[in-house]
Amino acid sequence: MPASDRMTFLGVNHVALVCRDMAETVDFYENVLGMPLVKTLELPGDGQHFFFDCGGGATLAFMWFKNAPPAAPGIASQHADVRKHGAESAIASMNHLAISIPVECFDDYAQRLKARGVRVFVINHNDDPDQAKNELTPNTWIRSMYFRDPSGIALEFAALTRPFRPDDLGIPPVDAAGRHVVAKEKEPV
Repeated sequence: MPASDRMTFLGVNHVALVCRDMAETVDFYENVLGMPLVKTLELPGDGQHFFFDCGGGATLAFMWFKNAPPAAPGIASQHADVRKHGAESAIASMNHLAISIPVECFDDYAQRLKARGVRVFVINHNDDPDQAKNELTPNTWIRSMYFRDPSGIALEFAALTRPFRPDDLGIPPVDAAGRHVVAKEKEPV
């Protein structure tokens, strides 16, 4: 493939892992490792999705699901049909790998993948109560296209539509039982 026809990649956007307790995860990543929490989301159906800045424009994301199975080898990925069965996966599993792409190339890349026979699901994540729409809205903060590699690994091409803002934080973390807890005071690292 000529270099001019290749897709442009900007690096890994985020890796989404499943934790057993969001509150202890926030404490560890902020207070032990010094990674700032940059985005908090409450997911429909008893879940959370929090993002930590891990440098270079990339984030490390954690998902918490109230009824997630315990960590177990062989239960390490989400269901193949996320729209039907949801994105829940086991504690300590890799839910999906997201790679940053330029927002202006998003639609072109989706078409390129589809033209190569890849099944692509596009979701425009937004700050509205339903959080995901097929169409782009003024409240869209990231555009995502989801697909799988030949081994079934869940991948995402992700394009931020705006920088993270202070109002992106506001969802308190939950403990292992799903109870909201007051975040611990940030300690200097």
